[in-house]
Amino acid sequence: MTVTGKDVPQCISSFAEARLQAVLMENVTRATYTTPTPVQKYSLPIVAAGRDLMACAQTGSGKTAAFLFPVINALLAANVQSRAASRGRQYPDALIVAPTRELASQIHIEALKFCYRTGLRAVVCYGGAPMNGQLYELDYGCNILVGTPGRLLDISDRGRISFSNIKYLILDEADRMLDMGFEKDIRQIVEGRDMPSRRQTLLFSATFPKEIRQLAQDFLYNELFLKVGRVGSTTESITQVMKYMKAFDKQTEVLKELRALPGRTLIFSETKRDTDSLARYLFNQGFAATGIHGDRAQREREAALRSFKMGKITVLVATDVAARGLDIDDVCHVINYDLPANIDSYVHRIGRTGRAGNLGRATSFFTDDNKGISKSLVKVLREANQIVPDWLERFASEHRGGKGGAMRRGGYGGGYGGAGGYSNSAAGGGGAAYGGGSARYNPYGSRPPPPPSSTGERDDSGY
Repeated sequence: MTVTGKDVPQCISSFAEARLQAVLMENVTRATYTTPTPVQKYSLPIVAAGRDLMACAQTGSGKTAAFLFPVINALLAANVQSRAASRGRQYPDALIVAPTRELASQIHIEALKFCYRTGLRAVVCYGGAPMNGQLYELDYGCNILVGTPGRLLDISDRGRISFSNIKYLILDEADRMLDMGFEKDIRQIVEGRDMPSRRQTLLFSATFPKEIRQLAQDFLYNELFLKVGRVGSTTESITQVMKYMKAFDKQTEVLKELRALPGRTLIFSETKRDTDSLARYLFNQGFAATGIHGDRAQREREAALRSFKMGKITVLVATDVAARGLDIDDVCHVINYDLPANIDSYVHRIGRTGRAGNLGRATSFFTDDNKGISKSLVKVLREANQIVPDWLERFASEHRGGKGGAMRRGGYGGGYGGAGGYSNSAAGGGGAAYGGGSARYNPYGSRPPPPPSSTGERDDSGY
């Protein structure tokens, strides 16, 4: 844990020291948050002091609460109340920008939880869902607006929101947004609309590449840099296992893994077509399985995630569309059915397990097509004190001079590993069943599948 910058505020050791408003403290207690995580211990006093913040924090470290608590607290202290739209336009006080629908929805749920009985309203806006319902929610008042870049610009262009009253701007998973090509949209929101320059800006990122440093330089003023853990690494709470095989052996191996370690399992596949094919195969083998990717309707993706959290679905096959924004504490096993092209994406994938102080396992199927990432895999395994197979060492030594899969592609981002023991509480998930009990596997419900020309592509869509 390191904080760099001038005049760093003293960190806290308990929520009582944060001097939260009574109604917010009641919500914190109601959510069974007892002790601040490391990122919260530093972020709460930094934001409360009015400082801009650039934070690199591990997945599952509690960073959503780290920016929600001080923002909600400050709005309550200023006696801000929600108000109906003025001439059809809303003037939110805080704007939270996220790269994906899933992450935006997750942040919104947390905001609703901690805005309970405060008089503040949180609204979410994202693409892939009908805009009319989101505009309807906006009309009833909006203090905290959570959204994806494209949908925020669409609603702004319609004159339904103004950024002129923004006091807090939060960019979550900033590295992911840049990877997905959203830098132009972000700059349009911040610099091309009516957002005031006198605001407090909080930028959260799992990695800190050159593009993020430039974004921080342009958007932040006299900021503090908070780093929790080692940037771009995993933790020892995740047992990482590498298996070398031929591509045609993968289905047999995935069955062995699922039978050897029953429990909530997340499987990553590279393409949309393979995601559907594998989910259907596992369903026919007797597993409660379904798949999600960018071609599925938003309601289907949300229903599948709810079922996975509820436990009605125990195996979720996904493209990298699910790599970020999934906050499920008890995923016991992550399987890389297809390894990604870059190491950052690998680290963030396996970070879906070993969260909130739990132990986890990550199994990766390595084929000859993955030699380009071998050198980076060896480095990550050694940093986390994991066993490095001899065959992986040989591939890494043969691949000298390569980038080790470090190049960035659209749709793949940087990330951290598991939570390393950081947890406020042991919270469970809930939701409705989806797809269970059906005699035939149908990943699309009543909706026909997409054209064959799109299903074999990498899944960089759906945002």
